[in-house]
Formats: sequence, structure tokens, C-alpha cells
Amino acid sequence: MKLGKMFNPSKVVVAGASRTRDKIGYEVLRSLIEAGFRGDIYPVNPKADKIVGLKCYPHVSEIPDCADLAIIVVPPKAVLDVAEDCGDRGVSNIITITAGFKETGPEGASLEEGLVDICKKHDMRLLGPNCVGLIDTYSHLNASFAPCMPLKGDISFISQSGALGTAILEWSLKEGIGLNKFISLGNKADLDETDFIEALCRDSKTSVILAYVENIERGHRFIKVAQKTTRRKPIILLKSGVSESGARAAASHTGSIAGRDVSYNAAFLQTGVLRAHSIEELFDYAIAFSTQPVPKNDGIAIVTNAGGPGIIATDACESYGLRLASFNASTIEHLRTNLPSNASIYNPVDVVGDAKADRFELALDAVMKDEEVGIVLLIMTPQIITEPKKTVRMLFELHQQYPHKPIITSLMGGDSFYESFNILSSNSIPCYPFADRAVSSISALVRYARILEGPSKPNFPKFEVNKRTVKKIISKVIGEGRNALLGHETTAIANAYGINTPSTELATTQDEAIEIAGNIGYPVTVKISSPQILHKTDIGGVRVGLNSPKDVKAARSEVIGNARRLVPSADIYGVEIQKVIPKGTELILGMSRDPQFGPLIMFGLGGIYVNFLKDVSFRLAPMTKKSALEMIQETKAHTLLRGVRGQGAKDIDAVMDTVLRIAQLSTDFEELWELDINPLVAYPKKQGIIALDVKMTVYKEE
Repeated sequence: MKLGKMFNPSKVVVAGASRTRDKIGYEVLRSLIEAGFRGDIYPVNPKADKIVGLKCYPHVSEIPDCADLAIIVVPPKAVLDVAEDCGDRGVSNIITITAGFKETGPEGASLEEGLVDICKKHDMRLLGPNCVGLIDTYSHLNASFAPCMPLKGDISFISQSGALGTAILEWSLKEGIGLNKFISLGNKADLDETDFIEALCRDSKTSVILAYVENIERGHRFIKVAQKTTRRKPIILLKSGVSESGARAAASHTGSIAGRDVSYNAAFLQTGVLRAHSIEELFDYAIAFSTQPVPKNDGIAIVTNAGGPGIIATDACESYGLRLASFNASTIEHLRTNLPSNASIYNPVDVVGDAKADRFELALDAVMKDEEVGIVLLIMTPQIITEPKKTVRMLFELHQQYPHKPIITSLMGGDSFYESFNILSSNSIPCYPFADRAVSSISALVRYARILEGPSKPNFPKFEVNKRTVKKIISKVIGEGRNALLGHETTAIANAYGINTPSTELATTQDEAIEIAGNIGYPVTVKISSPQILHKTDIGGVRVGLNSPKDVKAARSEVIGNARRLVPSADIYGVEIQKVIPKGTELILGMSRDPQFGPLIMFGLGGIYVNFLKDVSFRLAPMTKKSALEMIQETKAHTLLRGVRGQGAKDIDAVMDTVLRIAQLSTDFEELWELDINPLVAYPKKQGIIALDVKMTVYKEE
């Protein structure tokens, strides 16, 4: 990729440069100059000889040198001609700030397609259109119309919203937060967040990648790039549009429960991306990562001069699943000997309200030395005797002695802490106004440390399966113009992938139904067989516990009659005869294919209440054994599988094995669109599972 020259060009063209103040063409040129750009700048305007002292060229084609970057700010209908000129002149990258493309409707979308075609023809990379531009503080490049140049730092920020991006730039100056790169994506006609994440992964001056996105279109590539990047530096992402009001209608339980945001959560979880849920949280995390090391130990020590905030922080740690360190005996004895008798010497350590800097130092030094402590949280409230400036200067000296242990602070006060806050900020120690925000940032550090502890390359298990049988069944269904598979077809596919099912056969006549029931062995279940009736129970299409030919005959007539009466348009293939199985723990296992990220696997508590209880978890396929076990453990179903109220533990290994087999099936066959096993019945250890009711739908693009 040529993005290095986009961030650090030697020659920049401004096509559409203007002599008129307050016009974007003027502001972009002014921003370039005022940022201290060291390379050559070529303004392009056929009606001007000079702009702000720089020689102006009538057309890009007349520029004497080949440029690395062109910034285009001409009217939308002129953009394509300028882009063509840039391509002919050998420009490597273009930033199209101009709006009026696909965001305006069909005509604008057509214009945008033409722009992309020109860029592809000339092997140019395109940022935008309809974007604010790009800033690189290290190369002194401000190729944008943002109102300010940020401070230099190691945080790079990608934003799909230009307005949000410019607001963040001003806010970062106010808060003293330094940025390395700022990238406004605009319409993402060519370059998108994944391209820039990949580039920033290789950028030695970026230690933290932040992104605000509204959608991710190339999901598979995002997963690949994000998995690689998070091994080297954290990605913290704020994703908007989390409501499910626009979720598509779905035939399966999985499809109806899984909204778009669920897919994003699964993608972030499996790639190691840390998700922020607000702009405040986005930058809270960024400050922690840009100033503190990744903890080598997840034991947290809290030191405070206020009992209430200490308890609040402790509660927050528990809610985030964090662990308070258990101090060594020597640490406890040292604190007991040297702190006042009314101090709390266990975690959290309360040095009480009359503590001066020396008492804070004693407690902080003691817990920092403790090998059980990996992270220290200092919480201070203003008391008459408190020495905030002296305390935070001491804290900086301690941080230098223990550079491998993150220190996070929360100064819970107002003006009396103003100077102390600045001292911490200038010495790269994060400070938050409230303890819960500090704990949230600690949680992000701990989560990232656990990500780094995992394998660098995921290992996806592969089972010996019968793909030929599955391919034959799916091809037949698609060939008949059907989307829904029949029961005997779904059980055949499950069996081909090593998933145990009860004996199930299709009977097209009454005599055949009685014969099959006799061969399978009573008791049996009779189900209507129709591609238009997926949820058979809802229309009285199932009869269970039949013990004789007479029962089978009556049940067959009843379910067919119900189907014809309630779904008169349904194609009825006959009835399915299925062996009744012993009772067990009912689970649900399903798959819904997400348009961006592919197969989304769902697991949880099964039975008739699944849509109401929604005790489910999600992961994307393919899956590792660790991911499969974690998704099981996230649900209340896991409690049942472990055994409760005298019931023995169930065969969790068999359940996990089935999850992984469904994940493999889903990745092997892209035509498989939705799948439900409800219930998936789990039995005691070593007795396995049975997939009782399997539903599948397929989709084949023409």
C-alpha cells in the first residue's frame, strides 16, 4: 500500500485552492502552511496566479513535479476531471474533501463510482469523498479543513463522522491529549477503517488506535487485520447504531434474536478489539494505554483517604470481573505497624482522611513492592490536611521505580485538585474525576493483557465429515427452488457432520408411516413435513409419544389436517416419523449468516421459551475450542450443565464438540443461511447429546 506517502508526502497538490477566506479551498491551503509542512505545495486554480504567496497552476497537468498527494476541493461535477488529471500526472494518493456523492442519492452515487473507477485505473488510493481530510502531527501535515492542529502524541484516531472528528480535535487540545494521526473517512469509497488500521499497525509512532465507525463493510478482512494488529497494539473502537429496530425478519430463533450489533460484538471479542460505549470511555481507555504499560499481573491494589470511594471502586472492580490483590503477610504487617489504628490495612487500603503525602507514600510504596499487586489505583478526596501536589509528585517518583506496574488515579474534587491534575497529566499518569471511570480503564488494560496471553494464531479444529452428502442435499433443495430443508434432510446433514440425531424418516403415505414407525420402534413422534412450515408446533403439526399403529394413523391425519386448514398454501411432502428420545437438559444451538462477518453461532438455554428468556451468547465461525467453551460459560445454561440441586453434571465436552461441528458446517457451506437445533438435548457425562429438532434454510445468489 502507498499510504506512507499519504501520511508523509514530499509534494502536495491543492486542487480547488481559493483566494477567498472562509472557503474550504483557502482553509485547506492555510492549514497546510500553518502546520509547518516542509514539502512543496502546489495550489491549483485557473483563475489565480498566486495564493497566499504560492505560485498557482491552472491545471494539475501543468504542475512541474509528480506529487505524492492531491487534496481535491473543487465542485463535485469537476472532481472526476481533476482526478483523471491527477492519475495522468502520477499522483499516488488523493483526498477528496468535496461532498455531493453517494450521500446525496443515485446521481451522486454514480459520480462516486466514476471516481473510484478512475482511481483504480491509475492505481491511486482515495480517501473520501465527503470527508474532513487527514492530519499527521509528526510530518506536520494538516491536509484538512479542521479548525485546529492537535498536539503531538501517540494516539491515532479514525472517524467515520467528520463533525465528530473536528469536535474531538478541539476537545483533545483542551484536555492536553496528543494525537499522532487523525483520519476522516467520509464515504469510504476506497480506503476504509480496515486499510488505516493495517497502516497504523506498522506505524512506529502510533501506540494506540482509536476509531469511531458506523458500519464495517468488509467484515472478513477487518477480522484478519484486527487479529494481527491487536497482537501489536490496542484497537479501541466506538461503534454507533446499536439499536435493533432495523433488524431483518428471520425464520430461525437465531436470526430473530441476533441483531446486527451482536455480530459486531462477536467480531470485536474474537479479534481482541476493545469496544468503548461512549466518547468519554473511548478516550479514557486511550489515555490509559498511551501512558501505562500492559499489566503483567491482574491483581489490583486500591489506596485511598476516603472509605466511601474505596467501596465504590471495589464494587466497580467486581462488576467488571476484576480481582483485588491479596497482599502478602509482610505487606499487611508493614501497613499495620506504620498506619494509624483506624486505617484499613487490607485491600482497599484506607489511609484515612487526615493522611498527608508521607502516609500516602508509605502505603503506596508497600503495595507497589508486593508481588501480588499488578496495578495500583490511587483515589484521593480533598480534606483540609490533604497535600495533593506533594502526593502526586511523590507518585510520579514511585512510578519511575516501578515502571512495569500501571498506576491509575482518581482525584475526586474540584479547583483544589486543578494543579495536581496537571502535574499527573504532564507526567503521563492518567487521572479520572471519578473512581468508576478509573476502574473502567483498568478493566480495559486487564482485558488487553489477557488478549496478549492467548495464542498469536487461532487454531480452528477440523473434523472428519461427509461433505459430499451435504452438498448433494443442498443442491437438491436449491434445484427445487426451496429455501427450507425438510426434517429428514436436516438430520441427514447433521449426521454427515457427526452430530447425533434421533432416527427420522419421511413417510408419504399412511402405510409407509406405520411401517417406518414399526422399524424405528415405539414410542415415536409424527411431524408435518413442509418447507413452508418451519415452526410445526405453532400450527398443531406435531404429535409426541405415539405407541401403536393406530396412534400413528390418527396423528398423521390430524397434523396434515391442521396444516391444510391453517396454512392452505403450504406444500405438504408427508409426515416425518421420529424416534422419541429420553429427557435431558434442553439447549439451543443455531447459526445466522451475517452479511458482513459471516456465520454467527448462537448457544443458550433451549426449549419453547428461548425467544423470551434470550439466555444466549454469540461467536463468529470459524471458532477455536476456547471460544466455544467461553460462549457456553457465558450463559445460565452452563450452570445447568455443571449440575444443580442434586442433578449430575452433563456432557459439556459433547456440547462443545457439537458447537464446533456446527461452526465448521457453517463455514464449509456458504449456501447455508440459517440453522437451529432446538432443543439440543444434553445428557450426563460420557452420554453425549442428541439434536432433536433441526431446522435449516439455504440461500443461493443467482
